[in-house]
Amino acid sequence: MSDDIVRDSNGNQLADADSVTVIKDLKVKGTSETIKRGTLVKNIRLTGTSGEVECNTKQVKGLVLKTEFLKKA
Repeated sequence: MSDDIVRDSNGNQLADADSVTVIKDLKVKGTSETIKRGTLVKNIRLTGTSGEVECNTKQVKGLVLKTEFLKKA
């Protein structure tokens, strides 16, 4: 894993096990699901890529989200 600092849309630093809120409705590729704005996502995991985090939601497991659409809760 790299030593890059992962930041949310507001510039706050993210770490493993943080909780984040989705700031825009996001369609999930490969499914008919949409992650709605305001959804709280708990227990994120850093992927080693500075602009992405991995998480699970009620609808989708093993989801990778871009940090530009997240803010730290």
